[in-house]
Amino acid sequence: MKIIQIDVYQITYEYLGGEYAWSGGHSVSSLVSTIVKVSTDEGLKGFAEVCPLGPAYMAAYARGVPSGIEELGGVLIGEDPCQIRRINALMDSAMGGHNYIKSPLDIACWDILGQASGLPIATLLGGRQVKDFPLYRAISQHLPEEMADNVARFRSEGYRRFQLKVGGDPDDDIRRIKAARKVLEAGDILVADANTGWLMHQAIRVVNGVAGEDVYIEQPCLTLEECLVVREHTRLPMVLCEVITGIDVVLRAYERRAMDVVNLKFSRVGGLTKAKQIRDLCESLGIVMTIEDSWGGDITTATIAHLAGSTRPEFLFTSTDFNTYVDVRVAEDTPVRKDGRLAVPSGPGLGIHVDEKTLGKPVLTLR
Repeated sequence: MKIIQIDVYQITYEYLGGEYAWSGGHSVSSLVSTIVKVSTDEGLKGFAEVCPLGPAYMAAYARGVPSGIEELGGVLIGEDPCQIRRINALMDSAMGGHNYIKSPLDIACWDILGQASGLPIATLLGGRQVKDFPLYRAISQHLPEEMADNVARFRSEGYRRFQLKVGGDPDDDIRRIKAARKVLEAGDILVADANTGWLMHQAIRVVNGVAGEDVYIEQPCLTLEECLVVREHTRLPMVLCEVITGIDVVLRAYERRAMDVVNLKFSRVGGLTKAKQIRDLCESLGIVMTIEDSWGGDITTATIAHLAGSTRPEFLFTSTDFNTYVDVRVAEDTPVRKDGRLAVPSGPGLGIHVDEKTLGKPVLTLR
């Protein structure tokens, strides 16, 4: 089997919540998502998606994806998509870094491998561990009372895990955390996600101010070293996210006892191949994980479901369902949440059927 064509599409999602805001005054109300289709000489087509959360969230931006694939994709034409380790080696040799460019190409090859073998990606990733798994809901940064109201509303829809966007003024963030915790019940999980937004002294003020609350602190500062300083000042469990860019960082953070949970986003590390390496390492080291991506729709949600669904449940902290955050469906058979949980697709490959009419015309075609 050989890759004969790569098509790149871009669609715009509107965030159904109106405006999604996080630390540093960043916010989005719409996002450009890139969908990649890899076609083979045997008629199989693999799909994947990458959707950076605006240009400021990570080292990625949506308008750069087609240019990156134009630079990189040519080395994959004529290659066997089922030889996924070779595909990754070729991409890494041809382009240093730029993991978000490589991610959809890698995932589309996994989709083809699953179809060719008649197996779901979850099976290929080590075997489906669960039929469904728990989700969290991200709570956009607003006034404390408004955020607490949103937590209560989403809790009524079945969510029991919440990621509260903080990383602003420390006094406001303390009020946000306490207000949200008041509307939750025993067993509910609250994560205060600063998205690198605090300086060290601000983060220390917050963790001391909520020391008696049942809350996780996620990525308080920009660097691993700064987060370690904050960790020295708190007994609250800590999640690392933005710094988790590869297996080397995970090992370094583990050796320094920097975290209790890692947030694993596959576009940040280069796709499912490298995400699986990190996932398997974390299971071996006893580290629990949030498994997700930066943003997306149906295709991203299906990809998350396969990686999360093939993870040992005791190591899956939570995950998310981006296709309920946005206004466009491109694959109607993608699972949607039920009672705060998401099912793992059972069909071959991604196990979904993308309606290509919803994608429009490709912005790039490589042959």
